[in-house]
Amino acid sequence: MSKLNTIHCLDDFQRIARTRLPRQLYSYIANGADDEQSMRFNREAFSRWAFTPRILEGVERRSQEISLFGQSYASPFGISPVGLAAMWCYRGDIVLARAAQESNVPAIMSGASLIRMEEVAAAAPNTWFQAYIPGDDVRIAELIRRIATAGFKTLVVTVDLPVQVNPERYVKNGFSTPLKPSVRLAWDGISHPRWLLGTFGRTLLSHGMPHFENWRAERGAPILSANVQRDMVARDHLSWENFKVVRNQWKGPLIVKGVMRKEDALRAQNAGADGIIVSNHGGRQLDGALSPLDVLPEIVDAAPNLTVMMDSGIRRGTDVLKAMALGAQCVFNGRSFNFAATTAGGAGVRHAIGILRTEVDRDMALLGVNRLDDIDRSLLRPTPRSTS
Repeated sequence: MSKLNTIHCLDDFQRIARTRLPRQLYSYIANGADDEQSMRFNREAFSRWAFTPRILEGVERRSQEISLFGQSYASPFGISPVGLAAMWCYRGDIVLARAAQESNVPAIMSGASLIRMEEVAAAAPNTWFQAYIPGDDVRIAELIRRIATAGFKTLVVTVDLPVQVNPERYVKNGFSTPLKPSVRLAWDGISHPRWLLGTFGRTLLSHGMPHFENWRAERGAPILSANVQRDMVARDHLSWENFKVVRNQWKGPLIVKGVMRKEDALRAQNAGADGIIVSNHGGRQLDGALSPLDVLPEIVDAAPNLTVMMDSGIRRGTDVLKAMALGAQCVFNGRSFNFAATTAGGAGVRHAIGILRTEVDRDMALLGVNRLDDIDRSLLRPTPRSTS
């Protein structure tokens, strides 16, 4: 807990998490695809917009509450799905989901998690579930039935990974899925005793070898294996017709994650989606893809009947408010909250939420607004380009 006294912004969590995790696991959270251009684009995009604050507006009645799909939340941000969370924080998916529910912000559980979805839904019933569409209609139906039976009410379908991405940076740091036993992996584990005993060892003792529990309706591969490969085959043929199968099966709010074009936003709307998350997967899929912030305004304008949300690159309260000024109704962050869980478990996640919530509140006052509905594009101007 004393560590939290030294953490004043979301980026501070990464510094501590890097020292606590074996390089393989740190790489999985921190790195992006190829040359990490899109990761840089995600942060640089926010610097291309500047505020034009209002003054003397009387901002003592500030509220950052939002409503999504009939549910009220205390702040306009949430926790993105990140797979393998239980590898850097003991029972990580439950820790993240509980902290979000206690703070009344949305959280999305990853389909690449290592804890059974039924346990997470029981611990934090308002959590959303994120899934990758299986390769055939029978498996789609089986997975949808399991998600609904577990008690999830909101489903997020990630659609931007028809094939595996380039694992170059992961390979350089010794990461793979599943993790393959090696001298390097053993040494990196031994040299991080807090992680080895407090997270991995505790998990093995209490729950056995972690598996991909929710990739499909049935249990998947173990996280540590010499030769088992995660099921990423038979996905490059998926189309909007497969999404329509999901829509027919799923009765609750349905969100498409990974939209980067207005044309696809319209197709999602026409296929029955209730919302979309504009996302380039945090710079972890197609390197060189634009930042979601750059395409957000045109997508919002093109699909007025959708709940439009965004992730990738959010680090500050000012980032949240810039995205909202450009039309997002909620934003999500994955890396920072997972670094926070690594640093201090649930207390770390709650501290991270508190930091971002405080920044949003302060920045609303400085912008001269009381309600998020008052934030629009009139508060932004393109940043003047440098002439140097």
